[in-house]
Amino acid sequence: MARIVIIGAGISGLAAASRLATIGHRVTVCEAAPTYGGMLGRHQRDGFAFDTGPTLLTLPAVYRDLALKTGREPLEQLVSLAPVDPESRHLFADGTTLALPNASRGGVAQALDAALGAGAGERWGTVLNRGRAVWEATRRPLLEEPLPADPAALAVDPYPAARRRGLARLLPGGGTATLDQVATRELGGHPALTALLTEYALRFGFDPRSVPAGATVIPYMEQTFGVWYVQGGLRALADAVYRRCEQRGVAFRFGEQVEDQLPVEADLVLRTAPGEASAPGRFTVLLALRGARPPGAAHRTVLHAADRADELAALFGATARLCDRPTVQVLRPDDPSLRPDADHEAVTLTVTVPSQARLDWTVPGRAEQFADQLLARLDEAGLGLAERMLWRELRTPADTERETSAPGGAVPRPSLAGAGGAFLQPANTVAGRPGHYLVGGAAHPGGGLARAGMSACVVAGLIGPA
Repeated sequence: MARIVIIGAGISGLAAASRLATIGHRVTVCEAAPTYGGMLGRHQRDGFAFDTGPTLLTLPAVYRDLALKTGREPLEQLVSLAPVDPESRHLFADGTTLALPNASRGGVAQALDAALGAGAGERWGTVLNRGRAVWEATRRPLLEEPLPADPAALAVDPYPAARRRGLARLLPGGGTATLDQVATRELGGHPALTALLTEYALRFGFDPRSVPAGATVIPYMEQTFGVWYVQGGLRALADAVYRRCEQRGVAFRFGEQVEDQLPVEADLVLRTAPGEASAPGRFTVLLALRGARPPGAAHRTVLHAADRADELAALFGATARLCDRPTVQVLRPDDPSLRPDADHEAVTLTVTVPSQARLDWTVPGRAEQFADQLLARLDEAGLGLAERMLWRELRTPADTERETSAPGGAVPRPSLAGAGGAFLQPANTVAGRPGHYLVGGAAHPGGGLARAGMSACVVAGLIGPA
């Protein structure tokens, strides 16, 4: 039996703790904050409740495995899961509206043809089929196994190059290198399809102009395996994993800031990787609304940027700034536990924005003015949220940095193959420091709730049973 100290009680730390305690180790978790959960925070006021971090779950199989391996029971006995349908509703700059079904590739193709014209579904499906090839090539080495000692094989993008026809064969750059080139060459530069593909990248803080084409694995995974909602919000998942830790005898020390000196003796140490401060962060508006949730309202609506080029320049240009009319995600869960009664609604807006490291979010009035712009834009799109507002709470990357210690409040990004390995997160073992491990969204296999759970599984496998 090893004495293991885990520094950080985010979801990856909790998942690792429950796995390691189950296989016989003595585990202590130290957390600087007064509670567990990390990014899976909760804000409550006047009978309203909001997730302050991620709001939807993909690849629930990761947490089903955790539930079975640590307690021999299905995840559905710990939390209530429901598929989100439609998976998302999209409002494009030209006024086109699109509703995508959940976990139905055929249904997505039909919806695209109906909204964007014949052939749109086929073009999109062809790209996702190549995303499937990326999934099959990288699933084990990039998600389920430790990062290889020599990751050279993952430095090459496994995205299959599209066959080029006509005059396109004479253009320079025969291989498809970036997500933007996928949009240009394979989606025909169609504005709505390009916006749809770009949104998946922006949500994870990637610049589609530089991220490898293999990033198509992100929409492939979401549209193939589906998107799920946890009743009570994703904080309920953190609660469930924390309870499992308690059942397995994990000790917790909250309010414990750990630098170099550990508060208890340890044979092995797991730390959360620091992350990349300059990566984009997330701006969130929590809205308490009077009036019932409209019948048939989609759980997730995406209002796409009015000017895609301007949004990318604002986020990734040499001088960071806020885009006037950015892509906005509107989350409207039909969950009675999040509102005081049926005559009110809890709504969350999220926007990918520059991190605190690139844009000072503490400047007086900056966040308030940006929130006003977002609500005005949503009103223009017909959502009518501002007129129903009782109150709002704003959360910036500076708040995320203060509450979770994530550098710059940046969102951890998933590991991706290609680009010479530039998009790989650090290995879970620490070179030159035996007995030290990295876990979490800024370590292999990268950011996102599912990958954080995978990171915990990989580290537990590296350590092994007592």
